[in-house]
Amino acid sequence: MREAEDCRTMGEIRAGIDRIDTDLVRLFAERARYIDRAARIKAETDLPARIGSRVEEVVANVRRHALREGLPPDLVEKLWRRLIDWSIAREESHLGPDSLRRQPEE
Repeated sequence: MREAEDCRTMGEIRAGIDRIDTDLVRLFAERARYIDRAARIKAETDLPARIGSRVEEVVANVRRHALREGLPPDLVEKLWRRLIDWSIAREESHLGPDSLRRQPEE
């Protein structure tokens, strides 16, 4: 595995990107397993899928990480809000709609 700066050919660049894509998919799958577990815990405690304060906490965290890594925080936030929406939809597929659950005090 070469660092990006050490790559001399497009083949090396593509191999690095493909490796990262594989790792990202594995990490998204791991995140989905945590989401599924959260859905089971929320079902036991009658919590909704969307907890606004937690959504904003996650967004603030990724914006901070983006800045630290030299990425545009607005773009990263947009990506993460899509990921969060997907995660909430995944939870709701287990829990049912949030309108049927009690809303936590934030």
